[in-house]
Amino acid sequence: MARFRLPHTCFSFVSVPTIYQNPVFHFSTVTFKTRLEDGNFSDSKEQFATLCSSGRIREAFHSFVSYIWSEPRLFSNLIQACIPTKSLSLGKQLHSLIITSGCSSDKFVSNHLLNLYSKFGELRAAVLLFDRMPRRNIMSCNIMIRAYLEMDSFESAQKLFDEMPERNVATWNAMVTGLAKFELNEESLFLFSRMNELGFMPDEYSLGSVLRGCAHLNALFAGQQVHAYVMKSGFEFNLVVTCSLAHMYIKAGSLSDGERLIRLMPNCNVVAWNTLMSGKAQTRCFEGVLDQYCTMKKAGFRPDKITFVTVISSCSELATLGQGKQIHAEAIKAGASSIVDVVSSLVSMYSRCGSLQESIKAFSEGKQRDIVLWSSMISAYGFHGQGEEAIKLFDEMEQENLPGNEVTFLSLLYACSHCGLKDKGLAFFELMVQKYGLKPRLEHYNCVVDLLGRSGCLEDAEAMIRSMPMKPDAVIWKTLLSACKIHKNEEMAKQVAEEVLRIDPQDAASYILLANIHASANKWQDVSEVRKAMRGKMLKKEPGISWVEIKNEVHQFCLDDKSHPQSAEINRYLEELFSEMKMRGYVPDTSSVTHDMDNEEKEYNLAHHSEKMAIAFALMNCPEGMSIRVMKNLRVCSDCHVAIKYISEIKNLEIIVRDASRFHHFKDGTCSCGDYW
Repeated sequence: MARFRLPHTCFSFVSVPTIYQNPVFHFSTVTFKTRLEDGNFSDSKEQFATLCSSGRIREAFHSFVSYIWSEPRLFSNLIQACIPTKSLSLGKQLHSLIITSGCSSDKFVSNHLLNLYSKFGELRAAVLLFDRMPRRNIMSCNIMIRAYLEMDSFESAQKLFDEMPERNVATWNAMVTGLAKFELNEESLFLFSRMNELGFMPDEYSLGSVLRGCAHLNALFAGQQVHAYVMKSGFEFNLVVTCSLAHMYIKAGSLSDGERLIRLMPNCNVVAWNTLMSGKAQTRCFEGVLDQYCTMKKAGFRPDKITFVTVISSCSELATLGQGKQIHAEAIKAGASSIVDVVSSLVSMYSRCGSLQESIKAFSEGKQRDIVLWSSMISAYGFHGQGEEAIKLFDEMEQENLPGNEVTFLSLLYACSHCGLKDKGLAFFELMVQKYGLKPRLEHYNCVVDLLGRSGCLEDAEAMIRSMPMKPDAVIWKTLLSACKIHKNEEMAKQVAEEVLRIDPQDAASYILLANIHASANKWQDVSEVRKAMRGKMLKKEPGISWVEIKNEVHQFCLDDKSHPQSAEINRYLEELFSEMKMRGYVPDTSSVTHDMDNEEKEYNLAHHSEKMAIAFALMNCPEGMSIRVMKNLRVCSDCHVAIKYISEIKNLEIIVRDASRFHHFKDGTCSCGDYW
């Protein structure tokens, strides 16, 4: 098999003599009452093995103690039995008896002790035992390599691997898998290639690890080479390998190949279904995830926690609250609703579907809380404009002695930027660096720029961008450009737009923002020039789309949409609604229209924005007084924001709108954002 075409790594393969050390190794001993048995032990060996395998360790020792002393290698059966029964203390007592018996130098028994300590994560004890072993073999080193890798001590594992004068297939498999675990994917592929050249046969786990490495590297060609090797070596029907192959193809952008592999599996299991659903989620085919979930259930497979996390997250992306609630009920029925990963996905799903109270309920009912769950709830508060609650929750988290991570602080900064909490946001940015020693990523700087920009500190925001330790991207400049629009700073907007378009000349949104800024100043000639530049680059504005879920069915609308079956009724309803709004003082904000047209045309254009049409449809088809949830792909314009406040007051109900930036809760003529969005 040819070596995989990836950059050569400096992984060392030099064999050097191993240096052995023999520190004193103490364990307290325990005295067991001994009882001699008559007869030949060979006749009772099966009974001894049965007692050990069933976890009756003390009984096995008492019943056969005289034979154990005469044949100390039998201690290995007792030691092995301690692992499934999680009897570390008993294993240590047996270790002291092994020392007393004088068989501690036996490689077979010592290897079982090494395995015991490594399985229980007792790395220090394993290292001490390994260092004092007078005679080691390949098995001893393999156990230690796996122990080092399990304890995240990769350097020690690599050093031991390099020092081994002889290696077997298990050694190579352990190192290939370990390299992939530490995301040293190129090195893992190189070592796999070297292993193959030396004639060693990989196992299913090393093949799976190498394929996951290909997936992380998006190395489709290398993955295809491994696939050819899989076919050649007879692993094509192995569940672990096939799932890893499917994952590799999906991650590398070949969803159809991954799906085909799963469908051709003779014995499909829940892991295979999860691989396929995760792949569809990664390619943002969220409807496909839900379809696959239904197919999986019909095929008789029971979803596990990974299934629920994937499917609930897909509902979150689609903002389909009805389906999300249905799957939540199924998770409760399956006994998975209290698993912390599932709770985190539920908190995010309810938040993104506009039901903050359900997020709070899911969080409060969680029996275990890790940093991911705390961060999800902080993010939910921020997304719904409740910055003070997000800060309060962070304070609670600190009282639990749980340190925040990069995601936690990103959620906090986001919450502060959307609530005008400039000083607190800047304090959190400093806390993140000074107290927690976290290195801010570009996303953190983007939040701070947004924080400064929204509060009117445009020069400070620009200074932050120019002083960052990393190169700014188009997104962070675009954040400042949005702030220029809010504060109508036309001169700075021109300069910032140049920065954006220098990085990404095809970014249509920046042209639109600049055109809007010119339109606000009634500079129609400048607007015309911006639009001409867009036409020259064949760029088009992303159309505004809004959707609403009624009775588990999603209805989608765009500007002046005439494709919906009820479009005529929606137009009549809007006409009546706007008449009542105007009687109450509503005045259309025609400055939101960036086209040079007369006021009547502008008013018609404003009245038929996608979110207004979605709200009208929901009012026509929902029970009176029921809350309405509308999702939009772009930010809500200033006119729609004012109009929806009037509608919430007239109809005496809550209207929840999720735009590209945040949630707005409209009730009694006010919005939760406090007009700060």
